[in-house]
Amino acid sequence: MDVDKNKITQRNYKKIKNMKQFSIIIPVFNEMHIINSIIEHLYTLKGEEDFEIIVVDGNSERKTIKTINDERIIAITSEKGRAKQMNTGADIAKGKILVFVHADTKLPENALKKISKILKKDNYIGGAFDLEIDSNNLILKFISYTASIKAKFTKVPYGDQVIFIRKDYFNKIGRYKEISLMEDVELMQRIKREGGKIFIIKDKVKTSPRKWIENGIIYNTLKNNIIRLLYYFGVSTEKLAKFYYN
Repeated sequence: MDVDKNKITQRNYKKIKNMKQFSIIIPVFNEMHIINSIIEHLYTLKGEEDFEIIVVDGNSERKTIKTINDERIIAITSEKGRAKQMNTGADIAKGKILVFVHADTKLPENALKKISKILKKDNYIGGAFDLEIDSNNLILKFISYTASIKAKFTKVPYGDQVIFIRKDYFNKIGRYKEISLMEDVELMQRIKREGGKIFIIKDKVKTSPRKWIENGIIYNTLKNNIIRLLYYFGVSTEKLAKFYYN
C-alpha cells in the first residue's frame, strides 16, 4: 500500500521498507509519561529476533509521539480508537507476525522467542500470554488469577494479554473490527468461528494496576464485568464505550 509520508517521521520512512520477523504495534493516546519506558523495555527482550516498533498516536496533536526520544521508532498518527490505531499500524507493518502491546504492559524477557516457537507450528495462527496485574494487592492478584483461568478455558484473551497473530491471517480474517470497545474479544470470537487455533503462553505479561487504582479496585472490577456481560447480551459497543469511559 502507499504510505502517507506526512504521518510518518521522515527519519523513519526509509527504515520500514525491509521485511521484519515481528512488528510490535503500540496504540497510544496521551501516554507521554510512559511511552519511553515501554520502548526501552521492548529493546531489552532477549533473542536475535528481528523486529520493528510502531507507535500509533490517536491524538491529532501527536502529544505522545512528540516525546519519543528513540530514532528507531516508527511513529504515526491515526483516528482515535484502539481498533483503528492498531489497524493503521498493521497497514504499514513489515513484520510477518503482529504483536499488539498496550503502553502500560510489559512482556517477559523471552517473549519473542516464545512466540516464534509457537508459530512455527502450522496449526496455530496466533495467541496471547498469561496475565499478571503488577501489584501485591491480594484482590488484584485474585483478578489476575481468574483472568488467566478464563483465557485458558475460553481461548478468548483480552488485549492487555498482548495478542499476537500472523499478519497474513490477520488480513485474511478482516483485521480488528473498528468498534468503540471489545475489539479484542470480537476478533478472538471471529477466529474461533473460523476454526483458527490460538495458544495461551503460560509466561506472564505484567500490566499496570493504574486503572484499578484510579477508579477503585471494586468499582473497576464490577464495571468491567458488567460491560462484558452486556456485550455478550448484544448491547452496542458505542453504548458500552460511553459507560466505560464515563
